[in-house]
Amino acid sequence: MSLSIELIVDGYVKLNNRSALENLLAHRRELLQQLNSVTGVDSKPAIAQVSQDITVIERALAALAQE
Repeated sequence: MSLSIELIVDGYVKLNNRSALENLLAHRRELLQQLNSVTGVDSKPAIAQVSQDITVIERALAALAQE
């Protein structure tokens, strides 16, 4: 899991910035869709990383929803 995405997400959670988290999630989902359509190169490592990022963001959004 990327330390940078964790730090970014933690910052948004501390600021209670749900909108920024939702935008970040939308961006990562779009990126994942694009990576899944790539041919000619092995995009599995990038797909795995983006999927982990999505998991971190979704957990943060769930935590904000409980507050």
